[in-house]
Amino acid sequence: MVFKKMLSALGVGGPSVDTVLANPNTRPGLALDGQVNLRGGDAPANIEQITLALVTRVEMEGGETEYAGAMEFYRLPVSGAVQLAARQELSIPFQLPVPWETPITDVYGQRLRGMTMGLRTELAIARAVDKSDLDQVAVHPLPVHERILDAFARLGFRFKGADLERGHLYGVQQTLPFYQEIEFFAAPQYAHAIREVELTFVTNQHAVDVIIECDKRGGMFSAGHDSVGRYVASHAGVDDVDWHQQVEAWIGQTVASYASHPGFGQSGHFAGHGHHGRRGGRMGGVVAGAALGLAGGMVAGEMLDDAFGGGDFGDFGGE
Repeated sequence: MVFKKMLSALGVGGPSVDTVLANPNTRPGLALDGQVNLRGGDAPANIEQITLALVTRVEMEGGETEYAGAMEFYRLPVSGAVQLAARQELSIPFQLPVPWETPITDVYGQRLRGMTMGLRTELAIARAVDKSDLDQVAVHPLPVHERILDAFARLGFRFKGADLERGHLYGVQQTLPFYQEIEFFAAPQYAHAIREVELTFVTNQHAVDVIIECDKRGGMFSAGHDSVGRYVASHAGVDDVDWHQQVEAWIGQTVASYASHPGFGQSGHFAGHGHHGRRGGRMGGVVAGAALGLAGGMVAGEMLDDAFGGGDFGDFGGE
């Protein structure tokens, strides 16, 4: 009996958890529905709490180095204390709201190279190790995101890569501790003026802040620099806008401007904290699909990799 209690404390022969999503596909502002399935172990267990958490991989800085780590950005308790008998099976339904600012991971059925997302289930067990389960989640764009991405593709911009940067954007009402950058190579008609474009969406229930950053080419006697534009697109009336014309106008305005606000960081639109600068093409890859010319607390990044069988969650778009 003493040996069994010791094994239980080490997680051997204890309860197991398996979370099943009704549909792993979702969009910002919607919800993930499912159930947490528990199965008792060799002995009764006192479960203190069951919690769900959305986690993703984020680029971070540590001293003079940059590294990618996994970050929890939304957490929801789905159950309080539960007494689970030996071999007992119990299912707990849940509905987890997806924050409006949740980054996009998939576009037109294709995973954005560099993007990962998972739903972690935590089982806090009295006097024993915590149990956990991790399930892959796909976050698809809202209609306004789709129209803007499609306009970039139709203008000739080629998808380069996407990632998440830890930090906050200057002048934007942002609630998450990171922001997404979707990177494009310049379309031919802009290649004389810019090299690349970074697109960021900061979404709320009414509209989307659209931040466009252009990496401008330098001249023979001048250095290159970045120019930044911030625009707003409403969810309402999305089908009434000529998005090709709208995005073309945004890019034209951004190319013609240069951010000089004293609070801007080196790239033009970020406050000094949290900006990592350009990282070249290490996240490169081509994503098939019409839209792209063809998508808290910290935990160990390896947990995400191991759970989904690879460092990029099975990314699409490899060259």
